[in-house]
Amino acid sequence: MSQSHAAETAERSPNRLLAALPRDAYEPLRARMEVVRPRAQEVLYEQGARVEYVYFPERGTISLLAVMADGQAVEVATVGNEGMTGVSVALGGETSPHRATCQIPGRALRMRAADFWAEVPSDHPLHAVVRRYADALMVQFAQSVACNRLHPVSQRFARWLCVTHDRVGADEFPLTQEVIAQMLGVRRQTVSEVASEFQAAGLIDYRLGRVTVEDRAALERAACECYSAVRASFERLLGAPRG
Repeated sequence: MSQSHAAETAERSPNRLLAALPRDAYEPLRARMEVVRPRAQEVLYEQGARVEYVYFPERGTISLLAVMADGQAVEVATVGNEGMTGVSVALGGETSPHRATCQIPGRALRMRAADFWAEVPSDHPLHAVVRRYADALMVQFAQSVACNRLHPVSQRFARWLCVTHDRVGADEFPLTQEVIAQMLGVRRQTVSEVASEFQAAGLIDYRLGRVTVEDRAALERAACECYSAVRASFERLLGAPRG
């Protein structure tokens, strides 16, 4: 192994699942991973398809979408540096129950599913971490169902912006009305109206396909209870994010 590659594998990932591992457990996994930078709206795998890679986002976000027979899709979970995609692989499955699409471009570490099975036996420390993450993800799935059924679009939009803001780690990020409409399962015109209301109230600035969070505290107050419920479950199971 070259000195530069050894130095690279010694660096700890900002992904919270990987960062929770002891160094002697992390470094062999990192040696099997590669850095990728998915493009906006790039499909990492389709619903029902075999999972070839697991992804550990470091920056940016990935959406998990439930896809209907007519092609319509709605987001059921957002994955950022707190988690991974391909949890089904870690739990013994081979296919994805959702479509995974890059929502906010960034950087991720990916590993072949076959390498994951070979390098992460059931007694590996990562298994315990992933099981806790899977529990938190299930809370997010269930809360998304209730939220989409019971809460108005304005509260859901605020919740979704808070979730994205948490995971992106920056106040400004690229986001089009088409993407937001798909994530929330509403018409683009509805997104435009709510975004205009938020901008007029000073919560966000939205122009040219980019959102800037201007007043995070007010945005949290505008969000429904689902935001704090899901955040609390992640912190309980994985600990509070550092920094």
